[in-house]
Amino acid sequence: MSDTPFGFGLPPEEPDDGDEGKKKDQQSGGGQGPANPFGFGGLPGAGGFGSGPGGPGGPGADNPFAAMFGSLNPTDLGAAFQQLGQMLSYEGGPVNWDMAKQIARQTVSQGSPDGTKDASVGPADRKGVEEAVRLADLWLDDATSLPSGAASAVAWSRAEWVEATLPAWKELVDPVAERVGTAMGDVLPEEMQAMAGPLIGMMRSMGGAMFGTQIGQAVGVLAGEVVGSSDIGLPLGPAGKAALLPVNIETFGKDLSVPQEEVRLYLALREAAHQRLFAHVPWLRSHLFGAVDGYARGIKVDTAKLEDVVGQFDPQNPEQLQEALQQGMFQPEDTPEQKAALARLETALALVEGWVDAVVHAAAKPRLASADALRETLRRRRASGGPAEQTFATLIGLELRPRRLRDASRLWASLTDARGVDGRDDLWHHPDMLPTASDLDDPDGFVHREQIDFSELDKMLGEAADKPDLKKKDEGEDKNKGDDAG
Repeated sequence: MSDTPFGFGLPPEEPDDGDEGKKKDQQSGGGQGPANPFGFGGLPGAGGFGSGPGGPGGPGADNPFAAMFGSLNPTDLGAAFQQLGQMLSYEGGPVNWDMAKQIARQTVSQGSPDGTKDASVGPADRKGVEEAVRLADLWLDDATSLPSGAASAVAWSRAEWVEATLPAWKELVDPVAERVGTAMGDVLPEEMQAMAGPLIGMMRSMGGAMFGTQIGQAVGVLAGEVVGSSDIGLPLGPAGKAALLPVNIETFGKDLSVPQEEVRLYLALREAAHQRLFAHVPWLRSHLFGAVDGYARGIKVDTAKLEDVVGQFDPQNPEQLQEALQQGMFQPEDTPEQKAALARLETALALVEGWVDAVVHAAAKPRLASADALRETLRRRRASGGPAEQTFATLIGLELRPRRLRDASRLWASLTDARGVDGRDDLWHHPDMLPTASDLDDPDGFVHREQIDFSELDKMLGEAADKPDLKKKDEGEDKNKGDDAG
């Protein structure tokens, strides 16, 4: 996966034999050479459009269609034309989500790097997930005042996770893609845009396909790693549906020397805790997604680089556009507003993950011998920049700082000691009541800070609201007395 936000597809693969292989590759037209018009690769049965006897170095080099598709058999040729048609005919939003879904499903079907393959979930796994979530909800009743938020518990395959989470990815990614797509159309002078209408339309279709390809690859890779619907601290799945992925849970716990049932139960605790929080804090989802959108709006496109790329665009070598876009076409603006947006988003995500970490630890510690080990494993996974963080950075250009997670978890635990479970969870009533980034730096200061008694404040406001009515009533009575005297 590309570390650059929206890498726009996979970079060309290095030949096995180093520089000699590169020379041979250039001479023969193999791999991701100019014969591959879009640089996407990965088409059925093709290592690249230009490989084989139909490539530019072989027979049919004067025929562009033979150069592009000559090495494909009739079945693969039909699939290639179908995919090409999908790219050029797309007229939707900034991301071709049909293509993203297709690429994600293809990535899932190829299996994960550790060799595990996706599989349909059997009855035993479904029953195991349902029982684990049910038990997890019982344990959480003692650790939080928020009631259960999972109306149902489901066991997903990787492919089912892709299908269920794509709507959330769309909401997260579209703001960034919209900015880049607009910039691609605006790099031409206004007087040229009318003349180049079809070209701009094709560029936007290609841009949607590039985004769709990169997002599909990223989501497909992530599907091979996640264990539930809320691994990155955001509610990616349908509301009220606690979901776990048995095949990934088995892989996660394989080398931990912990019984599989305990691993599944601990992860069910985390999933059920996320569900409680998002179900009973109604403003939280829009707050998080709004923070992502606010951060995305501060991303600027390097229009000078984009203008240079478009100005030197060679229709005979379209993959150079993809290669240029891979080299960091946009970055966050270094402004106070953008820094504040980043701080708000990181703090909000840290508070969610820190609360879940603290609540799950309180519920699991007295009951699971492996609670400490599993907690530390998950923390290290997050701190090492695991797949969730890498994918999140790829899709919206944001890298999370794991240090905030430990700070937030420590703050929530201290709040529990100082104010009890109810006092801690009451802070979720309104975003203005939550700790800030500076509070994460000084958790003790926040915990022991004098809090406003909101019940007394409500009483004061009620009394103030009543006084004008009493005054108005007295004035009315005085006026009536005056009229009677007159």
